[in-house]
Amino acid sequence: MIGIIGALDIELQRLIDAMDAPERCEISGIPFARGCVPGGEIVVARAGIGKVNAAVCAQTMVLRYAPQLIINTGVSGALANGLHVGDVVVGTDVVQHDVDTTALGDAPGFVSTVSRLAFPLNATAAEGILAAARSLGLRAVRGRVASGDQFVASSARKAEIVRLFAAATCEMEAGAIAQVCFLSGIPCAVIRSISDGGNEEAAMSYEEFLPLAAKNSAELTLEFLKTRRKL
Repeated sequence: MIGIIGALDIELQRLIDAMDAPERCEISGIPFARGCVPGGEIVVARAGIGKVNAAVCAQTMVLRYAPQLIINTGVSGALANGLHVGDVVVGTDVVQHDVDTTALGDAPGFVSTVSRLAFPLNATAAEGILAAARSLGLRAVRGRVASGDQFVASSARKAEIVRLFAAATCEMEAGAIAQVCFLSGIPCAVIRSISDGGNEEAAMSYEEFLPLAAKNSAELTLEFLKTRRKL
């Protein structure tokens, strides 16, 4: 079984619609839907926005369903030059840009509880996702994902995240999901389609392009499920 986590209904509804007679339940206020799509059985969960919600969702999914892979799918803001609305970033790893214990001598983003800066993402899944993107004609690149409890809408903050972490995209859930997967020994993948530029126009761009970006991430997730390699 593959687990799929998104923050918003719009990022997940296409996946649920593709299921054959989904089995639904709610745990700790998080809706789960389990069913079969072309490619196998999946469980989909809407975490809500932010790292705490995402961590609760991911840990619940691990304990309840024991998936062999968890995919975080959805939209994000562009950090790297050359990324445009609708493009997809397939994560190489995830950092948490809002973690700051530098006063204690740690590097920015260093998560002292587990003594890590970056949380790894599954390379086999990433290659399969990139292949699926090619088959759909979507532009997809590999890159680091920067996660934090902040909607980045400032050129200065965007530049700071790029300087500190060399990240390609920013969002608000993947860091927590990747950390839970790391602690649980479960492979993790991140698919993020660009909805905005992470700058002063981000809020307006996000509202306009959320449907397009959400559609791209969901369709790519489904295509990967059809063609995925064995992990």
